[in-house]
Amino acid sequence: MPSKKKYKTNEICDIFDISRATLFRWEEEGLISNVGRDWRNWRVYSEKNIKEIQDIIKKKSGK
Repeated sequence: MPSKKKYKTNEICDIFDISRATLFRWEEEGLISNVGRDWRNWRVYSEKNIKEIQDIIKKKSGK
């Protein structure tokens, strides 16, 4: 069964050592899909989003 954990913006930035601006730009460019929102309308990222971010970083590093 897939994990249902949700990650906050600051957690994603810490995990991947990227800025909020970079994260939001990738989302705006469509590289990260279906980012959820919580009751405050803050972004919440899923395991699927984590995989997308990992793929973006791999492509940008040429690996």
